[in-house]
Amino acid sequence: MSNYLITGAAGFIGARTSEILIQQGHTVTGIDNMNDAYDPRMKEYRLAKLQALPGFHFERADISDKNIIPLLEGQQFEGVINLAARAGVRLSVENPWVFIDSNVTGTLNMLEVCRRTGTGTFILASTSSIYGANPAYPTPESASSSEPLQPYAASKKGAEAMTHAYHHLYDMNTTVLRFFTVYGPAGRPDLALFRFVQWILEGRPVYIFGDGNQSRGFTYIDDIANGIIAALKPLGHQVINLGGHEVISINGLVTLIEDLTGKKANVIHEAPNPADMFTNWADVSKAEELLGWSPQYNMRSGTQKLIEWYLAERSWANKVLTL
Repeated sequence: MSNYLITGAAGFIGARTSEILIQQGHTVTGIDNMNDAYDPRMKEYRLAKLQALPGFHFERADISDKNIIPLLEGQQFEGVINLAARAGVRLSVENPWVFIDSNVTGTLNMLEVCRRTGTGTFILASTSSIYGANPAYPTPESASSSEPLQPYAASKKGAEAMTHAYHHLYDMNTTVLRFFTVYGPAGRPDLALFRFVQWILEGRPVYIFGDGNQSRGFTYIDDIANGIIAALKPLGHQVINLGGHEVISINGLVTLIEDLTGKKANVIHEAPNPADMFTNWADVSKAEELLGWSPQYNMRSGTQKLIEWYLAERSWANKVLTL
């Protein structure tokens, strides 16, 4: 049994990763500042479930605050999984400073926790947005990540560079995982899957930026969490994509939800956002080779699980803010 530090533990990915590690017999120290980047009810729901589990210890703290280092440096961890971040390509255009604080300074602080506690394994959550406008598809890790389209991706590039520096200086195992559009039960309400399920089931307008032909390689939450756990093995320094094999357009996503719910969407198109990538599609051959990982959920089965969760939690989930 090992003890892991997970930042962003009340977040979508952090909560599910914590649950699976605890189910495997490990203990988790979770860190989250419970910010209001999206409707706080989602984090409160996830945190309440975690706090009901034996083996979970929670600290409400901000990883961008340097004082978090002495708070943690007396503890022992098998690994640090840094999932805390400000995310969202559009929001980063409005307030880039908070993205630098959380994603760059926060990563530095967690690397310092690793160094001072003698923790040998550090995992950084990064993003497919780092590949910019015109990578090859499916996109390998070797594609250029030096032309970010918004401050969010730029901040993740900075975090990745800092992670490599600490690997070089202190011989840590540092693995960067680039996630491709994660979805599933209790997901982020500011992303398309949650929004569309809520809007379609509640008969609300479905807002789409642009013509809806833009596409994403969506990845189910359990696939992501299991990939994170597989990456806890010593790998030196690696950058690895975790993404679903299926790519679906936004219009196709609406059609899928209509089919699974039996409800018709009232679609309203808005102007395209220049911060958005037109598509993403992961080459996951490196994850298969190094981690023995491949996605297990297809879009239909994963979206069905999200819909089932929403219907079970509808009494409050229908009030979650999605705009």
